[in-house]
This record gives sequence, C-alpha cells and structure tokens, in this order.
Amino acid sequence: MSIAHGPETVVLKPSKPTSLLAALLLNPGTVVSTTYLLRAVWDEEPPATARAALQTCVLRLRRLFAKYGISATTIEAVPGGYRMHNDTETLDLVLFRALTARAGTAAGLGEELYRLREALSLWQGQPLANVASRMLQQDAVPALEQERLRVLERVCDLELAAGNCHQVLVDLYESARRHPVRERFTEQLIEALYRTGRQAEALAEYRTVRDQLRDELGIDPGAGLRRLELAILRAEDLAPAREPSARAVTGGAAPVPALGAGSAGADATPVRPARAALPVPAFAGRESDRRVMAARLTAADGPRLVVVSGAPGIGKSALARQSAHEVQDAFPGGVFTVQLAHPDGSAVTAEDAARLLPAPGPGRRLIVMDGAAGAWQVLPLLPAAGDASVVVTSRRGLAAVVATHGGAVHRLDVLRPAEANGLLAGLVGVDRIAAEPAAARRLAAVCGHFPLALRIAAGRLLTRPGLSVADCAAWLAEDPPSRLALAEDARLSVPEVLGQALGALPPELRAAFLRLGTRTEADGPASQESEAVLEQLVDTGMLEDGPPGPYRLHDFLRIYARWHVRTHETAAAAAPR
Repeated sequence: MSIAHGPETVVLKPSKPTSLLAALLLNPGTVVSTTYLLRAVWDEEPPATARAALQTCVLRLRRLFAKYGISATTIEAVPGGYRMHNDTETLDLVLFRALTARAGTAAGLGEELYRLREALSLWQGQPLANVASRMLQQDAVPALEQERLRVLERVCDLELAAGNCHQVLVDLYESARRHPVRERFTEQLIEALYRTGRQAEALAEYRTVRDQLRDELGIDPGAGLRRLELAILRAEDLAPAREPSARAVTGGAAPVPALGAGSAGADATPVRPARAALPVPAFAGRESDRRVMAARLTAADGPRLVVVSGAPGIGKSALARQSAHEVQDAFPGGVFTVQLAHPDGSAVTAEDAARLLPAPGPGRRLIVMDGAAGAWQVLPLLPAAGDASVVVTSRRGLAAVVATHGGAVHRLDVLRPAEANGLLAGLVGVDRIAAEPAAARRLAAVCGHFPLALRIAAGRLLTRPGLSVADCAAWLAEDPPSRLALAEDARLSVPEVLGQALGALPPELRAAFLRLGTRTEADGPASQESEAVLEQLVDTGMLEDGPPGPYRLHDFLRIYARWHVRTHETAAAAAPR
C-alpha cells in the first residue's frame, strides 16, 4: 500500500494504522464495523484497550493524510464503525472495478479489451504486501487475487478471439504456471499453442496438468480440457466462433473455445459475445426446482421472477447458477450476475446495486441477483431490469417482492440422502465414494445434508488422497461446526458463514435462535417463544415452516447453535475477572 502525492509516492510501513487503512480501503464507501476492524488490526487477540487504540490509529492516519494534502475527514466515524469515501480519483481498487464494469458495456471487443488492459495496469505487485494483518492476508488477499485473475482470463480470451495467439502466450505461460489448478488458463495456453502450429507442445501441456491434478488432488482434468485434448487429436479447427451465441463467462472470465468453428475471414465484423453462466461443478439434485424454475424463467408471458430462499449454506446460489446455465440458450441477450452482498456479508446499497445492473441491449436477458439482504434492496432494481427474467437468492422469503411483482418462491430444504451422495461422488470421485457407501452416508449425515458442509468435507478428502471416507467422517463428527472449514476461503467455512448469518440477526432474534438450539427436538421449537419471534426467524432462514404446521430447526443448525453457546460460555469462563 502506498500514498501518491504529485510526483512523490510514499510506501507505508507495516503497522497497525496500515492494517486499519487497508481494512477501510477494501470496503470503499461502506461502514466497516468496529469488530471487523479490531480483528483486522489485532487478529484474534485484541487487547483490552483495543477500542481506544483503534481511535489512536485513526488519528495517526488523519495526520498522515493532512501531511500529504488529503482531507482529514476522509476517515469518517459513524455509528458502529468507520467509513472512507473513495472514488476513481483516490483509490486504484475503485478505478479498477469501474474500468471492468465499463468494459462490460463496451461497444465492441476492441474497446472491452482496452478497458480491461487499462484496469490490469493498475496492479503493482502483490496486493497488501506491506500489511501485517493475518486476517486480511488470509481473507482479503485471495479475494483480490481472484478478482484480478477473472479479468486476466477475460483479457486472454479476447486476445484469442482477435487471433492474437502469439502475443498472448507470454501472459498465459506465466498464469498457467502460477495457477495450475485454475484450468481455464491452461485451456487458453493449449489453444494458443495449437493455433500457432505447436500441436505437440499443446498436448504436452495437457498431459502435464493432467498428471499434476491426478498426483496432487486425485482428480482428472475438467470437461473443458478433455474436450480440448480430443479436438486437438482430431485436428479440429479451434478458431473462435463468429455467431452471436458465442459466450463469455459472467464477471470477466473467459469462455470455453468453440470447437470446430470455421475461421473468420479478414473482412469479418467481430461480434461481441453475450455473457453466459457456467455449470456448477458436481451439482446434484433439486430436479423439481430446476424444472419449475426453467419453465417460469422462459415463459412467454406472466411474471418471470423467481426467488430462491432458505438457510445459510443450503445451496441457494448454486441452484440459481445451475438453473441459469441450463436455460441460457433462451437468453440471447446474455446471463448476468449481480452480487448484492460484500465479501464480509454486509449488504450492497440499492444505489450501488443499480449501478451493477447490465445496460439495456438487444435480446432477452437473464439477471441473477445473488445474496439479497431484503426486499428493500431488490424492489428498486426490478424496474431497472426491464423485461429481463430475474432470479433472486436470499435467506429471506422476500414476500413483499413477489406480492408486488408476482413470481414464485422456492424455499430450499436440505438435500435428500441420494442427492448428498451424488454431490460427494461428483466432487470426490464415484469410485472413492462407492468404495465406502456406509461411510459416505455417515459423512453426509455429519454434514446435515447441507451442500456447503458437503463441499467442505469433499475439499478435505480431495486434498488428502490417502484419507478414507470413514476416517474423515469420524474426525468431523467429533466437532462438526469448527472442523467444517477450509482455511483458504471464508466462504467455505461453517463457523464463518453461519456466524455471519447469526451476527446479522437483531439481538432478540439471535438469543431466541440460540435458545431453540439448546432444546431437544421433542420440546418443539415453538415452546416458550412467541409466534412473532418464530415467524421472524423463519423469514431470516434460521427456522423452517410454521403455522399451520409445526416449526422446525434443521439438525445442522441445532448442532451449530449448541456449539456456539458452548464455545462462548467456555470463552467467558476463561476470561480474566
């Protein structure tokens, strides 16, 4: 991190104020809670005087800003935390995102490529290299890197579409070597090598990554790489397709090349590809939901709005993405995804979300609004969506949205045992799961048949090829909530995802949920709680059903609630008095 003042650039030293500044800059224009900032600055062990010390850090930063001609009010104290107002003139991250958004609405491939190259030029080495915060290094840096890589993938795809195979090889060699498990870079490298007449090198690259994936992760290459190998062995033409239906991945990632397409003539006018949705890896189940959603989204008349709701981690976003992939051929105008939540779970403002909507264009469109915090966020966006079909995912039922705009709500339950087994088999491998059928059923039960927990368990098995399914299930069963977590990504962590959902509840609802979790199933959730409280918990996705039937709490959420109470009571007992 650095501050540029005219010709002078000051690189900040690793320090607590620098960590504080990084946490604020990563969330421009957003209120960053004091709790989050304390964790960012002191990691897991903030001192008793941390809040006062945090104010001192803010004062030091304000003095530093004043020294370099930056307004001392740049860091604003607001109820619950602090906020920094940054724009394209003051923060590279805001400019990077603005340029990538502008690229998505560019008039042609050449303009899009120019904007994305301009955005990538803002990156200077490793992000947050001089920030000492372990939390930010573990959570924010990987997310930033993924943001950059998605843009780079799209740039390489555009270069390939323009026929610049020789020029893009430098980018692709480096990217494929540094990110071997990100198969798209390898696909692009192999395509570029093949289209420049280096068939043997292209096949050698494929076999290298295939062996690496098998040795390190115990998996085979994805479908895109396998199709590419077959196309090369058949000596097919891999020139990019010219039809308008050629598609690019939402958010700047690159498409799988169109196999067997004829090469474009020199006088051909490039056609900007529509955006599309990739399938969800190893998606399993939800057949009835997918069938009904497809019929509604592609209907010729009537409201084409679908809300997917349910508990945190139950697979709402995955169902929306998979359904979008399956119906995308009905949307020549493209498929677009708008994220309505920041990485820390806080809601994107309705105004910012409106700026993320795709500009009107020819052809019918599908818009996925992912992670809505409530009807207040969605209702202003629907008029701007025009005649597009819309899928909204939210923990809430969004009754006000469907009541005013029509549509349907799909309230998701946990996966059925066979569906959970299919998800594990798709991720870990059919043979490995089939070799231990009883252990696989036990593992699914330990995960509460929640897709989030199942994917985390599958990730553990994939990174430990020698670990049996039975041993994995037994180890997870000892402490499911805390052990179902992958350190590389907070989105694949039960304590993070469920803790975030619990933390978003008002105090009275949080206390009620934890009380429900400590009761036995025979007690019934409705005992000792008012119907108004129970209905609010249902609306937040933390409780199911209700009048006229009984309320119920997912077993996995009950286990988490008990774990949360137990760990917090232990921490309170160990705290100095």
